[in-house]
Amino acid sequence: MALFDKIRGEFIDIVEWTDSSNDTMVYRFQRYNNEIKMGAKLTVREGQVTVFVNKGQIADVFEPGMYTLETDNLPILSTLRGWVHGFNSPFKAEIYFVNTRRFTDLKWGTKHPITLRDAEFGAVRLRAFGTYVIKVVDARALIREIVGTDSHFTTGEITEQLRNLIVSRFADIVGESKIPVLDLAANYEELGNFVTDKIKQNFTNYGLELSNMLVENISLPDAVEEALDKRASMGAIGDLQKYTQYQAANAMEEAAKNPSGMAGGGMSMGMGFAMANQMGNAMVNQQRQGQPETPPPLPQSPKYYVAIEGKQAGPFDVTALQQHIQSGQLTPQTLVWREGMSTWLPADQVAELQSLFNSTPPPLPS
Repeated sequence: MALFDKIRGEFIDIVEWTDSSNDTMVYRFQRYNNEIKMGAKLTVREGQVTVFVNKGQIADVFEPGMYTLETDNLPILSTLRGWVHGFNSPFKAEIYFVNTRRFTDLKWGTKHPITLRDAEFGAVRLRAFGTYVIKVVDARALIREIVGTDSHFTTGEITEQLRNLIVSRFADIVGESKIPVLDLAANYEELGNFVTDKIKQNFTNYGLELSNMLVENISLPDAVEEALDKRASMGAIGDLQKYTQYQAANAMEEAAKNPSGMAGGGMSMGMGFAMANQMGNAMVNQQRQGQPETPPPLPQSPKYYVAIEGKQAGPFDVTALQQHIQSGQLTPQTLVWREGMSTWLPADQVAELQSLFNSTPPPLPS
């Protein structure tokens, strides 16, 4: 098999690479013993550049086009090898095809929540994710800094490092911006542009261009989202009492339309009565809330009948009894009666009237 590869390599006169994948960034041209014929044809398609490496040192770089590999168009490689005069024998060099098209829909996201201090919710933890687009703009820097001697370099081998760059800058920017959590959704575009400007130089150091970074979502913890949903639901319901009445009426209507046998009918009827009772209580409460409450009547002092000159007089309240005491018509021995007493009694034997006599001054001396 090695002999066949050697023979096939000696007859190769076209160096080219076609790629059907969507994630290959760098591909090393495969040939036996790294031998390339002088005078071979090199085809570099649009969206590619070709880099020649000699003994670990980057030599010539070819832009899209078709080239005949000779000492004239291999100036750096010729200098490294010391080809003073023309040279037609095969030469050894590593050839890397670098894909310069845009790599889109690359994912980034936070592995762990970002803890921030929010004015409304206090300390909260956020998760964020989105996409970004990169393009190779400096093939020399990419091979020197990242690829090395990798024969087939894909986006999956660098996206982890790029993701870490994006997340670290994103956490700093969100924390310093002081944007309220509920307003972050209105600033996705601004955040993406700001992060792009901040980390663009880090990508440039790798020979890459970060052309676009999108923030697709910033999510809150489940407990905070549940609290927000409840708050929004209460705001949408409005008057809770009217909403309860409406729900009760709908339930009664549905129960009446769908009786399912004796058990179902009884259950529906029971639910209907319960909801009707709830609705009736709610309506009564609403009526009570709309009308001012009337206080109960003030307690009345008891009234007494008095035996004056052998005749029944009255009934008299406490004020009238005091006047009769002052005039001498009511004495401690005067018989009195009120509702609830079994018989007539002298006034001084009624506990409620004893204080009236004690507070009355004696008659003036003659």
